[in-house]
Amino acid sequence: MVKSYATLFSITLLMLVSCGKEASLMKIERAPFAKLPDGRQVEQFTLVNAKGARATLINYGAIVTSLYMPDRNGKYDDMVLGFDTIDNYLKEPPYFGAIVGRYGNRIAHGRFTLDGKTHQLATNNGPNHLHGGPAGYDKVLWSAAPVQSDSAVGVKLSYLSRDGEEGYPGNLALHVTYWLTNLNQLRIDYEATTDQATLVNPTHHGYFNLAGQGEGDILGHELMIAADFFTAVDETLIPTGELQPVQGTPFDFTTATAIGARIQQSDQQLQYGGGYDHNWVLRKESGAPGLAATVYEAGSGRFMEVYTTEPGLQFYSGNFLDGTFVGKDGKRYNHRYGFCLEAQHYPDSPNKPDFPSVVLRPGETYSQTTIYQFSAR
Repeated sequence: MVKSYATLFSITLLMLVSCGKEASLMKIERAPFAKLPDGRQVEQFTLVNAKGARATLINYGAIVTSLYMPDRNGKYDDMVLGFDTIDNYLKEPPYFGAIVGRYGNRIAHGRFTLDGKTHQLATNNGPNHLHGGPAGYDKVLWSAAPVQSDSAVGVKLSYLSRDGEEGYPGNLALHVTYWLTNLNQLRIDYEATTDQATLVNPTHHGYFNLAGQGEGDILGHELMIAADFFTAVDETLIPTGELQPVQGTPFDFTTATAIGARIQQSDQQLQYGGGYDHNWVLRKESGAPGLAATVYEAGSGRFMEVYTTEPGLQFYSGNFLDGTFVGKDGKRYNHRYGFCLEAQHYPDSPNKPDFPSVVLRPGETYSQTTIYQFSAR
C-alpha cells in the first residue's frame, strides 16, 4: 500500500511538473500594430504554445493575421492569408482571417421579418446582404484582453453592436475568444446576449493554405466534409430551400477528395459559385463540437481537422482571388490560393422557416465553439 501511495505521488508530481513546464513555455505578447484614420490604436497579440506553434491576431476585425504550424519535418510555415499592414485590411475586404457578422453569409435582398416587423439591411453582394454589411464586425475595433489556462493562451475580444447598426435590431454584446492550445488547436469560443430579439450568426472567415500562404493553389488539398446534403443555391448564391444529396455530384466529399478533382465540371451549382461557395448540412448532432471536415496537404504532410457545434459548414474555394491582392511577404494571392471552412448556420436562414433558427431573444445566451486542429503525417 505504501508503494502504491508513493507511485501515485510520483505520478501526480510528474504531471504537475509537466504542466508547470508547459505553462512556462506558453507566451502572450501584446504590442501596438497601427493607428486607424481616426487615431484609435490597433493592438496585435502574439500567442505561442508550449510546442512552439504561433498565432498572431489584431483587435481590428478580430483578425487572425498569421498561424504557424509544423509540417512533417518540424518546419513552421504561416498557413493563413492576410496582409502585413492595416491599410489593406481597411479596404474593401476579402475578409481575410476576420470574424464576420452580425450575420455571416448571405440574406436574400437584405431583408427579413422578425416578430412581424420587416428589417432592411444593406445589399453589399449583388442583390443580397453579405457578412453583416459594409461595416460588419470585420470593420470594427474590438476591446481585447489576454487570457490563459493550464493548456492554452488566448485573447478575449468583445464588441457591443448597437441597436440599428447595419440595420439589425437590438443591442448585441458579443464576446469571441481565440485560444491557441498545446494540442496545436486554434479554438474559437463565441458568446452573445441581446436586449431585443435579433439575428446572430457570426463566423470566422480564415483563408487556409496548408502548404503555406502564397505557396500555390489549394486544388491538390484533400478535403473530407462530414455531410450527406448541401443547401442548393440560385444564381445569386441564396439557398433555394432544397437540401440536395451530395451523392453522385461534385459536392460529395464524404471521403477525402482533392478539391480540384471535380471543380471544372459543368455542374450548374459550381457555375453559380465559380467553384465551391456552398453550405454543407453537417451530419453531426448538436451539442459538443463534432467533426465537420478534414484537410490534408501531401507536400507538407499537414493535416487539419475542423470541429464545431454549428449545423452547417460553408466551403469556399477561393474563387474570387485573382492576383489583385498582394499579401504578407509580398506574396500575390492568385486564383484559388486559399480555402475557407466557415462553421455557421445556413445562409438565408431568417427567410427559410425549415432551416435551424438564428434568432436570439433577451434572456438567452448564444454560444458556439469551432476548433481547427493541426497535425502532420
